[in-house]
Amino acid sequence: MAPMAAPPYRNGLLVVQPLKKRHCAECRSGPLPLLVLEEGAPRCLDCVDLGHLVFLARGDSALTRRSREGSTLSAVVVRFNRRRGRYERQGVLVEEAALARAEERCLADAEARRRRRARDARRREAEDVRFTDAFAREIRRLYPHCPADRARAIAAHASVRGSGRVGRSSAGRALSEAAVTAAVRASVRHTETPYDQLLMGGVPRHEARRLIAATVDTRLWEWREDITARA
Repeated sequence: MAPMAAPPYRNGLLVVQPLKKRHCAECRSGPLPLLVLEEGAPRCLDCVDLGHLVFLARGDSALTRRSREGSTLSAVVVRFNRRRGRYERQGVLVEEAALARAEERCLADAEARRRRRARDARRREAEDVRFTDAFAREIRRLYPHCPADRARAIAAHASVRGSGRVGRSSAGRALSEAAVTAAVRASVRHTETPYDQLLMGGVPRHEARRLIAATVDTRLWEWREDITARA
C-alpha cells in the first residue's frame, strides 16, 4: 500500500498519481486519477484549484522546461514505486496555453535543427566531392597513365566519410604520397589479382600479398611509366 503522507518536495506544488482507488475528502468524487494531499487527506484537483491544468508526461525536457516557465501555475506529478520504496516523477501539470506556446517553440527549434542538419549535410557532401577530386588528381599526378575514370573510382572508394579507409586517415587527408599509393595498390590488389580468392581459400594474408605482389607492382609501374612510348 502506498503511503498517504505527502512526499517531500521543495520546488512548488505536488500532485500524486495514487496506486489505489481514492476519493476526494471534500467533494467525495472519485476514484481520482490525480490528487493532492492536504493534511494527509486526498483532494481532487478541482477542489484545490488545479483542475484547469493539463498533464504533460515526462520525457521531453525542453518542452517541460518551457511549459513550466510559461505557466503561471504548475505542479509536479509523482507516483509511488513500491519496488524502490520512493516517489518518482511522472510529469507536470501546466496551463494549456503555456503548453501550446512551448510546443510551438519546440517545433520551431526542431525545424531549425532539421534545416541546420540539411545545411551541414550539403556542406559535408560538397567537401567530400572536393576532397575526392583532389585525391583523384593526386593519383593521376603520381600515376599519370592510370585511366581517369579508374583514378576517380579509387579516390571515391578510398575517401568515403566514416569508412576508416586510407583516404580518411590523417595522411590521406593530407594527400601524402604514401597514402595515395596505398589506395591505388589496394584497388589493384582487390580488382586485378586473385588476392580475395586466396584469402577465402584460407591463405594467410601476408602470404597472399606475397603471391600477388609482382602483379600489383607491374600494374603500378605501367601506370607510372609510359609503356607505349617504350614500345
